[in-house]
Amino acid sequence: MDKNKLTKIMRGLHWTTTASERVLLSIIGIVTCGAAAKYLYGMYLNMDITLADLFMLFIYVEIIGMVGAFYSTARIPVTLPIIIAITALCRLIVMQSKEMNAMLILGEAGAILILAGAAYIMSLKDKISLEKIEKYSEKS
Repeated sequence: MDKNKLTKIMRGLHWTTTASERVLLSIIGIVTCGAAAKYLYGMYLNMDITLADLFMLFIYVEIIGMVGAFYSTARIPVTLPIIIAITALCRLIVMQSKEMNAMLILGEAGAILILAGAAYIMSLKDKISLEKIEKYSEKS
């Protein structure tokens, strides 16, 4: 296959990937805002706010922040979905800790610890990557 033709195909695929990412992340942002509004309305009707409710609202905020991070930097930092997963596990523990088996709680706490370690390692990787970019931009 001709190299120019292959380059054209690759550019076309890149455009469709980028466009579909933007459309889907826009939909995720809009739907998340709607879900947060619905959740807030439910809290208003119940006239009760629990710790689990606050965790859920925090998850909505993190998802919206992840969408915003993509639009400002054109990439999603890997640590954000990890933090969302940690928050979701914390919410599960808070909601179900009274009727859960102690081993399940320990398992979820262990998962949180593993995710926290992964987030820390990924933040170090991001820091090293940014330092490399700065180093190479200074040489140019």
